[in-house]
Amino acid sequence: MAKPKVTLETLCWSEALEEGFAPHREKGWQPARVAVEDKHHYVLFNADDPIIGKVSGRLLHESRRFPAHLPKVGDWVAFSRVPKEDKALIHLVLPRRTKLSRKVAGRVTQEQVLVTNVDTAFVVQAVDRSFNPGLIQRLMAMVAEGGIKPVVVLNKIDLCEDLPAKLAVVAGIADQAPVLAVSAETGRGMPALKRWVRPGHTVVFIGGSGVGKSSLINHLYGDDVLPTTEVRESDAKGRHTTSWRELIVLGNGGMVIDTPGMREFQMWLAAEAGREAFADVEELGMTCHFRSCSHTTEKRCRVLESLAGGGLTRERYDSYLKLRLELDGLTGAAQRRESILNKRQTKTAQRALEQKKFKAYEAAEDQAAH
Repeated sequence: MAKPKVTLETLCWSEALEEGFAPHREKGWQPARVAVEDKHHYVLFNADDPIIGKVSGRLLHESRRFPAHLPKVGDWVAFSRVPKEDKALIHLVLPRRTKLSRKVAGRVTQEQVLVTNVDTAFVVQAVDRSFNPGLIQRLMAMVAEGGIKPVVVLNKIDLCEDLPAKLAVVAGIADQAPVLAVSAETGRGMPALKRWVRPGHTVVFIGGSGVGKSSLINHLYGDDVLPTTEVRESDAKGRHTTSWRELIVLGNGGMVIDTPGMREFQMWLAAEAGREAFADVEELGMTCHFRSCSHTTEKRCRVLESLAGGGLTRERYDSYLKLRLELDGLTGAAQRRESILNKRQTKTAQRALEQKKFKAYEAAEDQAAH
């Protein structure tokens, strides 16, 4: 495929963004979109050739408490060129239209922004032995929370012997999201997928390892732009062939972002997390007899009544309870973390005040002595 010409318009730069950027242009700064992130170094796409960028000391300092404020793949940033060098200095990140976030791996309760400013998220799941409908629901909740349109992509249908049954399972948990059955290996179903990747539109591929995200992107691009690897025959799982996020501009002007497989997926906490993904269950819960109904054992619970009557499937109900349990855990962890940070800030402020008083006292004594 011929290399596409990249312009600001190709990258989804708009009149509204240009109008808001006017004060920055007066400083001599230029706009660019982050294509690759590698710690504090970035590949930036702008109207010229790609350029390597690094965050300014001021931006790095301001983001120490909130690392999610640093540039991420998909972000629009303001940069200036370093004199006599083919490098750029990133001064600020423009407001994000959408974002895909998760909790960082481990015990730390902190947001990790994966990608930003995307329109559609392809939630990819293989329909071989690694088929995991529960993960589909969790990923869709994360996508909805970020303001992104989800599309479920069931890959490897050439390896599936019971496709109608699995399609029925996914239909029960996908709510109103489109479901596409494809094969990156044979090309079956790919035309329907390609229709979602169009000029002025950014899509991101998310899913576990070995589901074929990179293979799907290679098929869209028409060449092997991303590395792939075979899955293990023993458990149908693959290695993480993608180790970073990358924005790729296709020949038709559409843009795709690949993401690494998620070894430890945990949804990032937000006040309304999961409500859009389970809007039907939430609506039922609002009519329960008890305002604090947990929808597990209470009498006159509309959610349990719908479950018993067949209006709510067991799979969707179980996924909803699992999601609520995870959010409750994250809420508690976030509150504890905030409490610790506040105590640390209070102690730091007290120490600073004491030092200030002590210095004032010393200064007064010196003045009195002289």
